[in-house]
Amino acid sequence: MDWLKQINAAVTLCDEQGMIVYMNERSEEVFETDGGKELVGKSVFDCHPEPALSKLKELLSSGGTNVYTIEKNGKKKIIYQSPWRTENAVAGMIEISFELPAELPHFVRK
Repeated sequence: MDWLKQINAAVTLCDEQGMIVYMNERSEEVFETDGGKELVGKSVFDCHPEPALSKLKELLSSGGTNVYTIEKNGKKKIIYQSPWRTENAVAGMIEISFELPAELPHFVRK
């Protein structure tokens, strides 16, 4: 999926054991100070302090989804964490994050 490599969102994938198996280019940039692409093959559990660590383990166990926004260094981001599956079993988690504009339109559609 070549398009995924350069999309303007950080995409990080771990397996059911918490091992990071994929990072796109934006994810490597976002996590550069933590090791960037060298994080592939490492445990995602080592990258999360409590209570985020417990939440991630719970999501892997339950197959749940977690969505929230953060603000860091004056930039607001949305974080989307959800399971990926093979044959209806949780195979790991995907995290997608991207910056939100300061003013975000909201539309209600019918």
